[in-house]
Amino acid sequence: MGAVVGRPESPKSVWTPETKLEAKMVEAMQRRATGGSALKSFNSIILKFPKIDESLRNCKAIFEQFDEDSNGAIDHEELKKCFQKLEINFTEEEINDLFEACDINEDLGMKFNEFIVLLCLVYLFKDDPTALQAKSRMGMPKLEATFETLVDAFVFLDKNKDGYVSKSEMVQAINESGERSSGRIAMKRFEEMDWDKNGMVNFKEFLFAFTRWVGIDDNDEDEEEEEDGEQD
Repeated sequence: MGAVVGRPESPKSVWTPETKLEAKMVEAMQRRATGGSALKSFNSIILKFPKIDESLRNCKAIFEQFDEDSNGAIDHEELKKCFQKLEINFTEEEINDLFEACDINEDLGMKFNEFIVLLCLVYLFKDDPTALQAKSRMGMPKLEATFETLVDAFVFLDKNKDGYVSKSEMVQAINESGERSSGRIAMKRFEEMDWDKNGMVNFKEFLFAFTRWVGIDDNDEDEEEEEDGEQD
């Protein structure tokens, strides 16, 4: 961690994805970054939180529909049925990789926030001409607009367009907003994103952090319904 501070950008030029799924994420993000981002500041991302929150919560009906045993999680078989229903034509290996990556508690079932992250990754990959050829649209246009905003937010943060967000890039993004105490805010936000504490944030880590920022996080089961009244 400490080695990143002195030369913040140097590790990124040789950073190697740890999994095939991460490599796909990086490639897809690098491809998207060529078009740039419509966002001009981190504040503009924050201003979108309420609308994103509302859109993502509308996924709850989809989640409950495919949680056939109503145990609060989607298991592997339920996910395969979900993909068939939504006309998401992924291979068995692709489904397995996504399930494993998004089941962060490793409890063999995806909770609501994990399901949202998975759908957003599906959205990112669906236009990938090499990894996922001729995939159908997800059939959820309003949700796709929200996912597009999340992709755009990551592109905005990824200043050097390498598919990762570093500490220095996060500091730069917050500084551009002209916030006082911006360095401290940037470090807090970065630590919330850097789940594996390796000093680099991929799109999946960003998405999990984002679900927490807008208040969608089912990891704390005892807070389930009370969180609704505590949104910022």
